[in-house]
Amino acid sequence: MEVKFYALDEIESANLRYAVIVSNYKGSWIYCKHKTRTTWEIPGGRIEAGETPLEAAKRELQEETGAIEFDLNPICVYSVKMDTESYGLLCYAKIETLDKLPDTEIEEIHFFADEPEHLTYPDIQPKLFERVQRIISE
Repeated sequence: MEVKFYALDEIESANLRYAVIVSNYKGSWIYCKHKTRTTWEIPGGRIEAGETPLEAAKRELQEETGAIEFDLNPICVYSVKMDTESYGLLCYAKIETLDKLPDTEIEEIHFFADEPEHLTYPDIQPKLFERVQRIISE
């Protein structure tokens, strides 16, 4: 498995399948726990038919964290290559206001000072987290 990063305009948006949002709220990183898993993951999900990647990122951020006021910035496109290569939009969100977590597939969110242990995608998420941290610190 290989994770690669691309400039935002390097891959056609029609080829993107996912939107992932590394999210910060009052100095803490937000991770989600899906109702059917015991591990933590960065908020995100599939881009639905008729959505732009940025629209999907906004929707997923709201559905998976309860964020209602936030600054959302696209960072880059990433890919994960196993048998085939799939592409996603990687974003950073600074959340100002959270509301009640919507009744979706997310059981809970938690605030971490750094990346947590027990990740859902341990071969992918640390690379996405590191990329966003590097970009926002520049």
